[in-house]
Amino acid sequence: MVRIEEAHHRLFSNVFICKKCKSKIRSDSNRVRNKMVKCRKCQGKALRAVRLKK
Repeated sequence: MVRIEEAHHRLFSNVFICKKCKSKIRSDSNRVRNKMVKCRKCQGKALRAVRLKK
């Protein structure tokens, strides 16, 4: 399968998932690492990066 770089960048770069409610949040990785970003739904600060689909 051919990977389109623009689509890959749009789907996976600077996108994080809340560990509590599983909602998607787009933010800078440095802000997430420093706990400056909160989830919009549950106000949690535990976020993880999006896993690549195979």
